[in-house]
Amino acid sequence: MTARLADIAAQAGVSEATVSRVLNGKPGVAAGTRQSVLAALDVLGYERPVRLRRRSEGLIGLITPELENPIFPALAQVVGQALTRQGYTPVLATQTPGGSTEDELTEMLVDRGVAGIIFVSGLHADTSADMHRYEQLRAQGVPFVLVDGFSPKVQAPSVSPDDRAAMRLAVTHLVSLGHTRIGLALGPKRFVPVQRKIEGFVRTMRDQLGLSPDAVETELVQHSLYTLEGGQAAASTLLDRGCTAVACASDMMALGAIRAARQRGLEVPDDVSVVGFDDSPLIAFTDPPLTTVRKPVPAMGQAAVRTLLEEIGGTPAPPGEFVFMPELVVRGSTASGPRRP
Repeated sequence: MTARLADIAAQAGVSEATVSRVLNGKPGVAAGTRQSVLAALDVLGYERPVRLRRRSEGLIGLITPELENPIFPALAQVVGQALTRQGYTPVLATQTPGGSTEDELTEMLVDRGVAGIIFVSGLHADTSADMHRYEQLRAQGVPFVLVDGFSPKVQAPSVSPDDRAAMRLAVTHLVSLGHTRIGLALGPKRFVPVQRKIEGFVRTMRDQLGLSPDAVETELVQHSLYTLEGGQAAASTLLDRGCTAVACASDMMALGAIRAARQRGLEVPDDVSVVGFDDSPLIAFTDPPLTTVRKPVPAMGQAAVRTLLEEIGGTPAPPGEFVFMPELVVRGSTASGPRRP
C-alpha cells in the first residue's frame, strides 16, 4: 500500500498524505487536486475505490463511420474525455461495411435510453441521403449534434472545419513553392465536405494562378475513396495529367499519393509535393513527415459536447453551423517545384 501511495503521489504531483485523504474520502482536498489523484489512479491502472466511482449522468452515443482512419479515434477520444468530465458515459457506435447502418445504430442507442447522440461524418453529410430520419429522431425527443457535414435541411447544431479555407491554405502554400500544376484528390462528390473543398480549391487556383474554374474542376480534381488505396488511385491519375503537387482530402489519401509517386520512381518532395488534411496522430512520423492541414479536432469535439449538453440541459443553441479554422502544418512532404520536368 505504501508503494502504491508513493506511485500515485508521484504521478499526481501531490503528497502521499493527500492521496490518502482522497482515497479515504476525507474533506479538505481541492477539487482540482482530487481530480489529479483520480487521474493518476486511472493512468497507473489502479481500480478506483467504490466510494470514488462517478455515478453516470446518462449515456451519450457517438456514431462514427469507421475507425480505420485515425482521425475518428482521435475525435472519439476528445469527445469521450469531455463527456466523462461532465459525468456522462460515452457509447461509441461504429458503422462497418456489411454491418450495422447509421439508422440501426441510432435505433439501438435510443432503445438504451441515451440522453443524446453525436453524429460524425454521417448521412447528414451526404447530399443524396434522406434527412427526414433526423426529424424523426428529434420528434422522439432525443437531442443530437452533427459533426463534419452541415445540412440546412436538419434542424440541429452542426460543427465543421472550414473546408474551403483548408484548401486555400494548401494551394497557397504550394503556389508559394513554385507549383502551378496542382491536383486535388478527394472522396465522392455527394458529400458536403468534398463539395466545399472543391469550392475552396477552384477559387484559390483561379485567384492565385488565373486558371479557369471549369478547367480546374475538369482536369485537376480527382474523386476516389477516402482510403490509402483511393489516394493512390486518384494521385496516379493526377500525375498522369502532369501535376507536380497533390493536395489530398485526408492524410490517408496523402499516404496513398506518396505511394503512387514512388511507384513511378518519383521522390517526395523533390519531384512531387503532397499535402494531407487532418493531421492525424503519428502523421508527423511518416517518411517523409507529412505536410498537412490540421483539422481542429480538440476544439470541434469540445464544442460538439458543450452544444449537446446545453440542449440536454434545456438551453439549446439555435440550429446552425459552428465553423472552426484549420491550420497549415509544414513538414517534409512539400518543397519547391521539381528539379526535372
